[in-house]
Amino acid sequence: MALSNTVYNLLFKRTSTFMLTIAVGSFAFERGFDRLTEYIWESHNHGKLWKHIKDKYE
Repeated sequence: MALSNTVYNLLFKRTSTFMLTIAVGSFAFERGFDRLTEYIWESHNHGKLWKHIKDKYE
């Protein structure tokens, strides 16, 4: 209960901190989701992408 009260008082009590929390959270989610999908894409297509095969053609 004390943790939830602390989080509420620090992040959600005022509109300004609530909006800042949303902005920072959405930015962090976007960066993390982008890195995850890039990792999945590159691991699935390893050996097929230009950066992996450009040594054969230069």
